[in-house]
Amino acid sequence: MKTYTNTGNKDTRSGFGAGLTELGKTNENVVALCADLIGSLKMDDFKANHPDRFFQVGIAEANMIGLAAGMTIGGKIPFTGTFANFSTGRVYDQIRQSVAYSDKNVKICASHAGLTLGEDGATHQILEDIGLMKMLPGMTVINTCDYNQTKAATIAIAEHHGPVYLRFGRPKVANFTPENQTFEIGKAVQLTEGNDVTIVATGHLVWEALEAAKALLEKGISAEVLNIHTIKPLDDKAILDSVSKTGCIVTAEEHNYLGGLGESVARVLALHHPTPQEFVATDDTFGESGTPEQLMEKYGLNADAIIKASEKVIKRK
Repeated sequence: MKTYTNTGNKDTRSGFGAGLTELGKTNENVVALCADLIGSLKMDDFKANHPDRFFQVGIAEANMIGLAAGMTIGGKIPFTGTFANFSTGRVYDQIRQSVAYSDKNVKICASHAGLTLGEDGATHQILEDIGLMKMLPGMTVINTCDYNQTKAATIAIAEHHGPVYLRFGRPKVANFTPENQTFEIGKAVQLTEGNDVTIVATGHLVWEALEAAKALLEKGISAEVLNIHTIKPLDDKAILDSVSKTGCIVTAEEHNYLGGLGESVARVLALHHPTPQEFVATDDTFGESGTPEQLMEKYGLNADAIIKASEKVIKRK
């Protein structure tokens, strides 16, 4: 099995900041808007070097989305930044009406997603944002797995015309994808080959899926791992090609099992290749306060949970 090396834990929000810095140098149409969380979103460098292209809107997220939509009319490419909860739930009406319905070229960049926001608790965490955003017609939904991939995705979405939701996180996690990768929207990345079970994972669960695959191999189980960084449009072909070999699948995500990656995959399977599936996701619940590690353990979002789900789904073949 192909192995991957963690080059050092780094937070994915810093990958966004690095990508935005690069865009500041290479694309003069890129502008950035922030809702009073410049440091948290790692937008400091862009602000310092391009003050005429940076807009601090304060704690006024709905206004930020409206401003961003308006800026696209003049040919600008606005990147908005705040926590995922405030990027979606708080401003859903503005996103629906001013961005998605009008097909505005706004990049909604959301940090501190999922449970791994940690100690700030349920009011700041969000586990339903992927569902909210993927249901909007024309909205591209991306959930990156590490620093390098987040940087590459940030750069790539500037070249994509249309609304994008880019989701990333707060904690430092394994950084294992190539440093100078080309990010292709809608194209899954096959990380390992296997014949016994397909594991499709997104965001912070991708590294956990690789750790699970290693442990499963020691038990004689061959797992094929796919990094689904783009949830919409979903790479149906990669998923169907894999399950045609393995005959079963596990989906893993830091999100409610209702409305997330797992349900998107289930739809593909139901339409084209009915296959036993197990879900590693939160079970229709809000989060709570705790360290990221404690919460991922409590809510079953780690390698151990993926291993158990894989063993269970294999028995259903």
